[in-house]
This record gives sequence, structure tokens and C-alpha cells, in this order.
Amino acid sequence: MTFNMASLVYSVLIIFVMAHLIQGQGLQKGFYSKTCPKVEDIVKSSVQKAFNNDVTVAPGLLRLHFHDCFVQGCDASVLISGTSTERTAFANANLRGFEVIDDAKMQMETACPGVVSCADIVALAARDAVGLTGGPSWSVELGRRDGTVSSASDVSNLPAPTDSVAIQRKKFSDKGLTDQDLVTLVGAHTIGRTACQFVQYRLFNYTGTGNADPSISPSFLSQLQSLCPQNGDSSKRIPLDKGSENKFDVSYFKNLRDGNGVLESDQRLWSDSNTKSIVQNYAGTIRGLLGLRFDYEFPKSMVKMGAIGVKTGSQGEIRKICSQFN
Repeated sequence: MTFNMASLVYSVLIIFVMAHLIQGQGLQKGFYSKTCPKVEDIVKSSVQKAFNNDVTVAPGLLRLHFHDCFVQGCDASVLISGTSTERTAFANANLRGFEVIDDAKMQMETACPGVVSCADIVALAARDAVGLTGGPSWSVELGRRDGTVSSASDVSNLPAPTDSVAIQRKKFSDKGLTDQDLVTLVGAHTIGRTACQFVQYRLFNYTGTGNADPSISPSFLSQLQSLCPQNGDSSKRIPLDKGSENKFDVSYFKNLRDGNGVLESDQRLWSDSNTKSIVQNYAGTIRGLLGLRFDYEFPKSMVKMGAIGVKTGSQGEIRKICSQFN
């Protein structure tokens, strides 16, 4: 009787452990190799089509992945439309690329219905967007499932343009990301634009002094003031990377070194000794060499970010339409 009871307990324990492992299995390369082998081709086609019409969709797709992963993990919760969802939060007001994800998902549901998650499509689209702007490519580990929660109130932990390095460090650290990852991932600002509303306060009356943020170089200050006048259109969009907004390169880091950072949170990376050394390494003085270093480090940090809080196995769901729960 004792033997049978011990065997029963052992069997139950094994079943529990196996179920736990299946539910929490990690991401993997070639996850859809048998169930939907054309998944990457379909996503790449959708991204390429959108990029051909508007190159600015590339940074939009990259930012979409970032904003998704930092809230509830990489589970496509940012795609949900409706009242008080992540998508409606102020920090996500200017997110773009939803139609690209929807297009890829629609094709996916024809090719292999109910198989590929919206979260995996977002991750693949971000990778492809980087490649189209001259950046590196990498193997995207797949197997994410879509989340079933999306709340605007959860968006408060997203990095913000006014964050100090200490706050940025805390927000990234909370996601298991290092200072190296912080500087590397923020380097995504090598492509894309931002609204004047996130810049104007630095240009005319910074911290109530009546003067501009002293960390802005004088020559760049005049350019920014011309682009974003004090009483001008706060929704006007300007390049995040002076002189190189559509090319994925190390120009962004050189701009921080020279006091030409557009966002305060970006420029602050030059004021902290640890993040400054990383920026210096990427900015470099040897043409091309350290640009290749950034190309090497960026994919590594993207893979780490793409694994934040993922739902796998039997967790979450595979949405039929990316903008709504099943």
C-alpha cells in the first residue's frame, strides 16, 4: 500500500512537472517550421510593401515592439483597440504600424489559421524594419502567445523622454536589462521622428530658468528652436537622429557625444559615467569599426528584450484578429 501510494505521488509529481514545463517552454528558432513554414516570408512581404510606400513605417514597427514588450511582456497587448487599453494611453498616442501587423495576420490566417500569434508577428516585423533601414538582421526566436489583458494604466512603466538615467536604468533593470542593453536599445532612435511637444520645454524655459537646456550644443539649439518654435505646432514631427533619420547607423551616438541629442532622456546618457562609456564605444573615432560593434550588440539586446514576460505553451491565446481578444 505504501509502495502504491509512493508510486502514485511520484506519478502525479511527474505529470505536474511536465505540464509546467510544457506551459512555460521557452522561445525557439524554427518554431513554426512545420505548422506555418512561410511565416517569415509573409511578415517580410507585408513590411516591405508598407516600407515601399512610406519609409517612416520602419521606426514605427520597431517602436511598436518596444512598447509592447515593456508592458505585460511581449504579448501583443499593445495592439488591442477599445476603451482604456494600452493603445489608448498617452505614451502610445503616436504608435504606428498597426496596419502592417493586421495585413500580415490576415495573410497568416489564410495560410495557416489559428497558428501564428500576433506577438510573434510584431517581433518579426521589428527585425525586418531594421534590416530595411540598413541595420543588422538576426534570428527571431518564436513561440510567443498573445496576452488577454490590455490596460492603459499599465503603461506608466514605459521609459519617458523626461526620464533621468537613474529612472531609465530602473525601468530597464526591472525587465532584466542591463545598462548595455539600455544604451543599445535606445540606439533605435537612430531612425524615426518625435513630436515637438517632447522637445520644446528644453528649448526656451528649461526647469523654469528662462533659458534652454545647457546640455544642448549652441549650434543645434538654434536648429531645434527653428524646427520647434516656442508657440509653434507641438504635434510637428522632427528627426530623432540629426542628419541621418532614415538610416540605421551610429550617427545617433555621435550626436549624443556632440550635444545634439533631441530627447532629454537620450542626451542624459552622456552625463552618466557608465552609460557615457557605452555611448563613446558606439560613437567611436575609427570609421566603421564601432558601427559594426553596434550592429553586433543591437541584435543581442533585441533578442533579450523580445523574451520579456512572454506567454508560451498553453498560456494566453492565438488571436484571430490582432486588435481584439478572441
